Amino acid sequence: MEKQTEQTILAAVDLGSNSFHMVIAKLRDDHFQTVDKLKEMVQLRAGLDKQGRLSGPAQERALACLERFGQRIRNLPKGSVRVVGTNTLRVAKNSDAFLKKAKKALGHSIEIIEGEEEARLIYLGVANALSFDDTRRLVMDIGGGSTEFIIGERFEGLERESLGMGCVSFSQQFFADGILSHDRMKTAIIAAATRLRAIQKRYRDVGWEEAVGASGTIRCVASIVKDAGWAIDGTITLESLDKLIEVMISSGHMASVNLAGLSDERRSVLPGGVAVLKASFEQLKIKQMTVSDGALREGLLYDLLGRISHDDVRDHTVFAMARRYHADQKQTERVVLMLDQFFDQVAKSWRFEPYHRQQLHWAANLHEIGLSIAHHQYQKHSHYLLANSNLPGFSREEQAALAVIVRGQRRRFPIKYIKRLPKGTQLVTQRLTVLLRLAMVFNRGRSVVGTTPVKIQVTAKEVRLFLPVGWLAEHPLTEADLLQEVVYLQATDLRLTIREEA
Repeated sequence: MEKQTEQTILAAVDLGSNSFHMVIAKLRDDHFQTVDKLKEMVQLRAGLDKQGRLSGPAQERALACLERFGQRIRNLPKGSVRVVGTNTLRVAKNSDAFLKKAKKALGHSIEIIEGEEEARLIYLGVANALSFDDTRRLVMDIGGGSTEFIIGERFEGLERESLGMGCVSFSQQFFADGILSHDRMKTAIIAAATRLRAIQKRYRDVGWEEAVGASGTIRCVASIVKDAGWAIDGTITLESLDKLIEVMISSGHMASVNLAGLSDERRSVLPGGVAVLKASFEQLKIKQMTVSDGALREGLLYDLLGRISHDDVRDHTVFAMARRYHADQKQTERVVLMLDQFFDQVAKSWRFEPYHRQQLHWAANLHEIGLSIAHHQYQKHSHYLLANSNLPGFSREEQAALAVIVRGQRRRFPIKYIKRLPKGTQLVTQRLTVLLRLAMVFNRGRSVVGTTPVKIQVTAKEVRLFLPVGWLAEHPLTEADLLQEVVYLQATDLRLTIREEA
């Protein structure tokens, strides 16, 4: 992205399971001034049928909302907008088809993020909203289909977890007809407590001094208990939750619940959210919880700021992983040098963007991490580690593409893996893989860092390498590897030719 100016405008869009949120902010001196905020309760999760597919009406609601959002941000530069989908779009079987229509409606690409990445971004948003000191805090966010729990200090999350329970999913499962009873609420709370077993001991052992809620459900509960006089300043306690539950159950049906602070749009999903909150208080031994306005979309803005300021968390993730698996830094430098040499020559013809150079650098840093497992077919081990690790900062699509590029560094070309990627990323991933393979060929000898005098020309169907006359005769092993690459690339629609010229 271009260097920030006083009028840099950034936008973040959170396609949640219950609500869609958008925030537009003006960036000035590394701080945000909110320009506009929009929120619509689309209830995408409620449109997920028994087969795990988004229904037509749910898609229509979502697309109509995104059309309205798109009117505000469609003309903003690509690098200044980040749009993410969460739990429902992670699990919906027809999410790919929906995302194509959603991208057209919004005017920007949409990333699907995993639960731990969602948790990281939520914590980032809350931390910046509250200007955290060194106090250790538990941050909780109840979404429509999942709930995120993060323990952190200042701007660093120490523990992050996403559990498959949310206000919409639990309301559908236990209170679909709106009827409330002690037995139903008890069953819902037990179900939530069962999911919490996976983290409760670890979280209690780590501990925290303050608990903060960051979701619409928790803000709604805080508003209700404050207006009812059950808690001071909207601070949620276990006692105030119990009073809320009793009032709800005594009404018999959510339609009959009459509480200040409860909006009609929140009414149908409140019981499930309250059950999740109650179980969390009990299992994690939360004494009280305050509320923050910061959440996922604010975290997205600060993540964008990091990318603009060349402090990209994805770079930190890659370097940390390279250190963890003892990647050879000298070999990385050799491969990066060659990749940059290739990239500069082909970027225009293959319509590469600066981000694609970044992808190549990530792949170069991580291509040999599989050696920590075994040398035999280490590219497959590298692929497995990348495909199955938690990579903070990376979307699902980015992580999958990076893993495939690394797998394709040698031996058989990974055509079947490329075809599993979204269609819009297949061609560029194939081309990036070709460049990594060629850089590997010229650096297989792991010699001193230097430049190999290679010229490269590309078209849509051909890659031509030009070397000085006599160079191949002086490097017979590299020549043999290049001739083998000619064979390997026959699996693609690209033809590799090697020539010598004066």
